Amino acid sequence: MANVPMHPGSAPGPATRGGSKAGAIVALVLGILLALLGVGGIIGGAASAAVLNQQDGDGYLTAPMRSFSTTSYALVSPPAEISVAEVPFDVGRLRFTAESTEPGGEVFIGIGPRAEVRKYLKGVHTSEITEVRISPFRVQYRDTTGPVVPGSPDKQDFWASSASGPGTQQITMELLTGDWELVIMNSDASPGVSANLQAAFNSTLLGQLPRGLWISGLIALLIGAGLITLGAILLGRDRPAAMWRSEFAHPAGELRHYPARLEGHLDAPLSRGLWLVKWLLAIPHFFVLFFLWFALIFTTIISGFSILFTGRYPRPLFDFAVGVLRWSWRVAFYSYSALATDVYPPFTLAPGGYPADFDVDYPERLSRGLVLVKWWLLAIPHLVIVSVFTGAVWSWWNQNGTSVSWNTTNDFSQWDDSGMWASDVGQGAGFSLLGILVLIAALMLLFTGNYQRPLFDLVMGINRWIYRVSAYTLLLRDEYPPFRLDQGAQDPGSEEARTGLDTPPPYDAPRRSAE
Repeated sequence: MANVPMHPGSAPGPATRGGSKAGAIVALVLGILLALLGVGGIIGGAASAAVLNQQDGDGYLTAPMRSFSTTSYALVSPPAEISVAEVPFDVGRLRFTAESTEPGGEVFIGIGPRAEVRKYLKGVHTSEITEVRISPFRVQYRDTTGPVVPGSPDKQDFWASSASGPGTQQITMELLTGDWELVIMNSDASPGVSANLQAAFNSTLLGQLPRGLWISGLIALLIGAGLITLGAILLGRDRPAAMWRSEFAHPAGELRHYPARLEGHLDAPLSRGLWLVKWLLAIPHFFVLFFLWFALIFTTIISGFSILFTGRYPRPLFDFAVGVLRWSWRVAFYSYSALATDVYPPFTLAPGGYPADFDVDYPERLSRGLVLVKWWLLAIPHLVIVSVFTGAVWSWWNQNGTSVSWNTTNDFSQWDDSGMWASDVGQGAGFSLLGILVLIAALMLLFTGNYQRPLFDLVMGINRWIYRVSAYTLLLRDEYPPFRLDQGAQDPGSEEARTGLDTPPPYDAPRRSAE
């Protein structure tokens, strides 16, 4: 972890010990895993409830009727090995319905032990189903030829369940331990089987499945949310006391610039070709950020309720949220939202120690009412602009006229499969202004070894706009983000920009002069 710079004369405040920090990480990881399981359980419960709504009057889940046809004597299903001997409850039952598609035809359908079925059909021309595709429906068979003419199937005594005759024939079988095969034949054992077949399943356990998934999912989600909050609080407290006040905080009543500050100092000279593999080098960060942003969703919801009832954003959760944004910006600055440094980002939420940084002034009070509308309704104009910066999705339907939709994303957990040219804060199918600008910068690096300062300043302005909107939609501030591109390495609200000083931020790697 990079060293955190201290203000002159300030003493380090209380920070979590190594053991506490390790505990915070463990709590966060376990919480995320439990929350993911909980979300999966709730979604699974909803899906299973939707499936159960398709049950017929007898409580069976029924597949569509499908047609099967073969020139052989028998149509045989793949063997199904069932083992339920040690299960202390009723697993369920299968129901098969068959009808001959030949005029006046009679069909036989039966389920029997595999060994007995194979013995009965030994030397008989049979067709075994090897593959069934649903959409479009298609069946593949494996034929086994032979000279033997089988005896009448309904005269055999090994069937666990069977039915034979004209019209629709139906069999039902409890799920029992064994190796079973389903056989469809003509009742008179003549060759050329052509029939419609339908399968159905019923189990009393299905009725309890949605409730069980919902309850277990909700419990896992609540426990996971609690552990995520605990881990975020402990990590949010893991900083020196001097850093609990913003480095560049403005006195009350003197705020002239937006209180979310994004900075990044162009590193020079930059490698001409390193950007080609940064997507690979940044994979560990992408992996960690996915889980951090998942945790941030929960901490933001909890903080939203805190703001609604108390008017305050819990400080440890605030620091955690800012830390996740800071980590995301460092990775974005290193990779395909800027490509402005070759210094590998640190694995830390803490400020300082890198040529790119992000910070937000902590608000002593927040509006209780704005928390209900600012993150979606009031932010819509900015989200539309951000969607253009990061990749809008344009869809055209010629049949019903022309319609346009855009994808507005505000997280940092989405990257394309190659990691190339999609913004680290969002992506879509279509153009991306930020991606185009960074692509131009990369090509210039490749062929000239230079990153043009005006291009870098514009890239910084776009990223600064995006992160201000992110801070606003994550409830960190009530001040509405400005509609402007504040270009350049330094944020207008930083101490250096306000005093006219050009002091680069401290970080561990030696500085090199820009070309």
